[in-house]
Amino acid sequence: MLLVLALAVAVTVFTATVPLLRGFFDLRVYYGTVHTWAHHGGRIYDYRVPGTSYGFTYPPFAALAMLPLALLDRTSAIVASLLVNLAALAVVLRVLAGPDWRRHGWYRWSLCLCLLALFEPLRDTFSFGQVNLALLALVLGDCLLLATGRDRLAGAGIGLAAAVKLTPALFIGLLLLSGRRRAAGLATAVAAVASALAAWADPGASRVYWTEALWDTGRVGRLAYVSNQSLQGVLARLGEPSRPLWATAVLLTLCVWAWRARRAVTAGDWTAAFALTGAAACLVSPITWVHHLVWLLPSFAVLVRAGRPRIASALYAVLCTSVVWLWYDDASGIGGLLGSNTYTWITLGLLLGLPTGQSRAPLRPLARNASATAPAPSPESPTTTAVPDQSGSSCADEVAAATGAADAGDDLARSPSSEPTGSTRPAAAKPQSSSWRASSYTVSPPPS
Repeated sequence: MLLVLALAVAVTVFTATVPLLRGFFDLRVYYGTVHTWAHHGGRIYDYRVPGTSYGFTYPPFAALAMLPLALLDRTSAIVASLLVNLAALAVVLRVLAGPDWRRHGWYRWSLCLCLLALFEPLRDTFSFGQVNLALLALVLGDCLLLATGRDRLAGAGIGLAAAVKLTPALFIGLLLLSGRRRAAGLATAVAAVASALAAWADPGASRVYWTEALWDTGRVGRLAYVSNQSLQGVLARLGEPSRPLWATAVLLTLCVWAWRARRAVTAGDWTAAFALTGAAACLVSPITWVHHLVWLLPSFAVLVRAGRPRIASALYAVLCTSVVWLWYDDASGIGGLLGSNTYTWITLGLLLGLPTGQSRAPLRPLARNASATAPAPSPESPTTTAVPDQSGSSCADEVAAATGAADAGDDLARSPSSEPTGSTRPAAAKPQSSSWRASSYTVSPPPS
């Protein structure tokens, strides 16, 4: 208890003093857009946060889903954002922990939450009032349904997430790769119905988004800004804005993703397949701000589950350091190429090297328990050495191999189942990395 309290205090001091808090800047965008649209008759994509050039960049359905903000004041909107993100984080951790989540106990979960508070993408998600954690929870809900065989409604979460933001649409591609056509069809149908509902609510906003706003990356921010940790961001910082070069890099990345994700699905490792898809989505998206990298959380769960906690810890520690901001002003040279794109290299490394085919069953001490109760070898029944099967063989087969007995089923019954961000640098004259602008929260935006 004392260790948890001390760690919680240290994390609180760190997050309150070292990184710049974002002042719920993205929530200001959502809040101002919805209030202008609902109360002042303004248009969704015309709104700008006062003093900045930043406005709403999501599909119209996202604004429709955020309409409850129109009923809240500023403080209530912030509280609602924190509660939604906390609930989403609980869902994400529950899915990633698997069916044995209770065995970790309050102590391990407390340590886990303290460590999560240091994770830069996660703390920025809370501080910006972002929606990516909620979208990750929707997507991982489908992962749980597919992994447990209850896939009747699988795809609905992905469809909703894709209707709010386009990046999760890559998970529909994963469903197609895995041969889950019904789930892919449901995801597509949900996204289409949600988009049609938004078009019915505001036809003009839908027309503007799909014909103009979607293709205007300048609405989101500068491609070369150091917070953009995508392949496009790397090329932009190198001074290579060539679209054919970026398209080639995206195509190669998608080929690697398709190959690795299909192998994971074939092995029945849905968590790894979803983790690979999240990493690929971060790479191929034109803009992936640092807070978007919450999509990497499943990758760390896969690394720990595969018995590689040291690698997971090292990569996780780097993503807590805000190291990319050391090259905020100058990303030139070899040092700039390596340092300013550190998070991109980590994402690329996860896509290339994340272990796949690791089912949860081999992690339980089932084989050890079975071998511990195995009968002594006899001339009539020689001892057979159990070989762990990483490809997801049944538990009964493992017990039978360990004991060499015909009543493996009885032994099995007796065995226990065991928008850009800034972090540690001074405030800059940009809304997403500036604390003084973020503090000027506009409750009633001026009419357009």
